[in-house]
Amino acid sequence: MPECTHLDQVTVPRPDRVAGCEDCLKIGGRWVHLRVCRSCGHIGCCDSSPNRHASAHAKASSHPIVTSVERGEDWSYCYIDDVMFELAGEGE
Repeated sequence: MPECTHLDQVTVPRPDRVAGCEDCLKIGGRWVHLRVCRSCGHIGCCDSSPNRHASAHAKASSHPIVTSVERGEDWSYCYIDDVMFELAGEGE
C-alpha cells in the first residue's frame, strides 16, 4: 500500500474556518471545495473547481500535502506520492 513520505512537511494546522479560496476571492472566481496547504496554510480550490488553485499552488511551490477543509471530511492528499490518507489526531 502506498504511503506519504512527506509528513515532515505538515507544519501548519488545519483551520477551523476559512473565507474561501484565496485566489478566487482575489479574482472574483468561484470554487466547489476547498483545500489547505499543510506547508504554508494557503487555501485553494479543488480540481473540480474551474481554476484548480490548490493543485496550481502545490505545483508552483512544491508543497506536497493538502487537507480538505470541507465539513465532515478529514482526509489529506500528497501530490508527490499520489496518495490519500488521514492524519493521526485530526478529524471533526
